[in-house]
Amino acid sequence: MIEKGMNGKFETSVSDANTAETMKSGSLEVFATPALVAALEAAAVSAVEGSLSAEETTVGCGISITHAAPSVIGSHITASATVIAVNGRQISFSVTASDEGGIIGEGEHTRVIVNKDKFLSKAKGRSEGNVN
Repeated sequence: MIEKGMNGKFETSVSDANTAETMKSGSLEVFATPALVAALEAAAVSAVEGSLSAEETTVGCGISITHAAPSVIGSHITASATVIAVNGRQISFSVTASDEGGIIGEGEHTRVIVNKDKFLSKAKGRSEGNVN
């Protein structure tokens, strides 16, 4: 059962692979905003890990963040997520990321609990032109 207050963490380091320049989200060798989003989502996934049945997973459906400070190559990034609301299958998280200098980004993220097989079947149908 997923409950308010559950939390998770994800850690990574800034490398050539996740800079704005490499990810084409900018021209500088700093932690890319798309990489920040991925880290925050990974923290949210870890917050509810173990609370779902084997047939279930969560998928991201919304995120609203600020990326307020740059992190250079070699910086250690820690992303955290805390469940702030559960409404049926929808889970809302407060998310924060920091490096050695403090907070670099924060906001809210929403995920939805789905049945893995049904979700993949629907995705396959969309790729075949069967939009429902």
